[in-house]
Amino acid sequence: METIITARHCEISDTLRERASTLVERLEALAPREVEATIVFDVEGTAATAEVRLHVANGDVLVASGDGPDHRTALDRAEERMKRQVTRASGRYKAARHLPADASQG
Repeated sequence: METIITARHCEISDTLRERASTLVERLEALAPREVEATIVFDVEGTAATAEVRLHVANGDVLVASGDGPDHRTALDRAEERMKRQVTRASGRYKAARHLPADASQG
């Protein structure tokens, strides 16, 4: 899987980049066939923001963002939101796969 980490209007440390990469690895275990992950760090006023985008194989894009006093907190909040989305999306994919053939043509 390809991972892109970007910083806009700010500088991020190598430890934060490593933490973002670790986050993507954790989400990779939950996500249904992800293809690409993008993490964007930004500063809006005095708040640091982090946005996580997962592109999955069926063409869906899952997006979660978080903000906080620093980028680490913002990344943690975005991770929580993304985990909920990934869990919900993987449940939908599994349910759709297990439908009987005549039930899906309803």
